[in-house]
Amino acid sequence: MKEQEIVELLKRENEEFRRLTEEHKDLENLLEEFDNKRYLTSEEEIERKRIQKQKLLKKDRMAELVRNYKKSHSN
Repeated sequence: MKEQEIVELLKRENEEFRRLTEEHKDLENLLEEFDNKRYLTSEEEIERKRIQKQKLLKKDRMAELVRNYKKSHSN
């Protein structure tokens, strides 16, 4: 099974994966808002970095869920 097929399956069948996907998308939208600004205050810079870290943590967890699915269905 291809990785994209696993992702689609997990989106349908795994509540945590579905939630992570939505949260990741929301964080991406927030980052776009920051990126569309010409200048960021120091507070906005800090918030942007915090959002980037949260987004990366969610992506890492989604990748872990995909790996776990591959391991458990590799037979």
